[in-house]
Amino acid sequence: MKTRRKKSPLSQGIEKCPTGIRGLDDITDGGIPRGRPTLICGGAGSGKTLLGSEFLARGAREYGEPGVFMAFEETEGDIVQNVASLGFDFAALIRAKKIIIDHVYLERSEIEETGEFNLEGLFVRLGAAVDEIGAKRVVLDSLEALFAGLPNEGILRAELRRLFRWLKDRELTAIITAEQGEGTLTRHGLEEYISDCVIFLDHRIQNQVATRRLRITKYRGSRHGTNEYPTLIDDDGLSVLPVSSASLNYPVSNRRMSTGVPSLDEMLGGKGYFVGSSVLVSGPPGSGKTSLCAAFASSLCQNGGRVLYWSSEESPEQIIRNVGSVGYDLERHRKKGTLVFHAVRPTLYGLENHLVALHKLVVEEKPTALVMDPITNLNPVGNTAEVKAMLTRVIDFLKNESITAVFSSVESPMDSQHEESVSSLIDTWLGMRATEVNGVRKREFCVLKSRGMSHSHEVREMVLSERGIRLLGPNRATPVTPLPRASRGARS
Repeated sequence: MKTRRKKSPLSQGIEKCPTGIRGLDDITDGGIPRGRPTLICGGAGSGKTLLGSEFLARGAREYGEPGVFMAFEETEGDIVQNVASLGFDFAALIRAKKIIIDHVYLERSEIEETGEFNLEGLFVRLGAAVDEIGAKRVVLDSLEALFAGLPNEGILRAELRRLFRWLKDRELTAIITAEQGEGTLTRHGLEEYISDCVIFLDHRIQNQVATRRLRITKYRGSRHGTNEYPTLIDDDGLSVLPVSSASLNYPVSNRRMSTGVPSLDEMLGGKGYFVGSSVLVSGPPGSGKTSLCAAFASSLCQNGGRVLYWSSEESPEQIIRNVGSVGYDLERHRKKGTLVFHAVRPTLYGLENHLVALHKLVVEEKPTALVMDPITNLNPVGNTAEVKAMLTRVIDFLKNESITAVFSSVESPMDSQHEESVSSLIDTWLGMRATEVNGVRKREFCVLKSRGMSHSHEVREMVLSERGIRLLGPNRATPVTPLPRASRGARS
């Protein structure tokens, strides 16, 4: 008779400890290894101490797991003050006995060696703090200060191994920070080999703009993301965007939404854009790109939708004033909260930070649609490949969320070849150009492509007036549809 073999606990994979840090638990497939040490390494200012602090704060607040922060460089007051600006009230957690901060003062010049160096005193001190509050999480910040000035390399390596074994024996989920070395992840070059999980934080300068990235270089016994991920430090702590190379596995819809311009709806099969699709409006300066974006935003808000308007060129007040001259009242939608502006200069920070900030805004605001006006202002921040990578991530993220995206782009005339870095990502592409007829400047418009729907191939004249946008028929004599007021167009 066959007996069923019991499944070994090891075959189930290692247990994970959620960090609570936005995005980090996604790319680690649930968190860092529970009951094991995790090494956080990187240069000065890369966010190592912040990551450890947030790990403890979220563990105490959200998962009921008390923690001990053992600091070898900063005092308790410094740490409490530093993380307070990021929204973590360590002082309250300390009073509630959910966190203990222990500052261990080490000054090599004041230490007299009377025997072999070991960490026995540290184990006693850390063990007492752990037992006092029943801690499950520990942060040691940082190894360099602990082993500073130790001349004997052999003793250093032995004590490092002993420290890691002690943490495992106590089943403590530990984060240990370490400074980056020359040609190695850490200064001693050993910590990364004896750690179960190694996370590298990078803070670099590109095109005079600072960018932050995170990479998991090692994770024993678990699948994990291996690429570099953009990170952002703001007043809510650390954010990691779990999007690297986007998979082409997102939902699609046959539902349509109005463009806000009835004659343009007609050119798109009479129904407008697909819900969840990406739209590019390109043309030279002054061709009416922002007006088309405003028409779409006004129409969607009028019909109960919610729009996030990302502007990289004009302030919200200037956009509202300007599009008001062509009949679109965006101010009333902003007051009602259905239209949310986010205006920022692209050169303020790197592409990765823009990507993380946009991701965070979408999660918080839950818009029906996003308008980015214009995307060409991102060009000074990165090269063509980097901008394309950023836009690919944005588009795939929005598609997965079924959010319709409208991008404007300052481009050359529509009959010239468009940059492949943008047009190949887009579902519907609207092109414009400026022409001169008998000394009069006119705007010409056409649908260059629109995937999955029948659409007009005509070149029409675009007319902007205080009553909105209208597209004249090919004979440029009469409007294709009756001229509506902008508010009526929004409801159609």
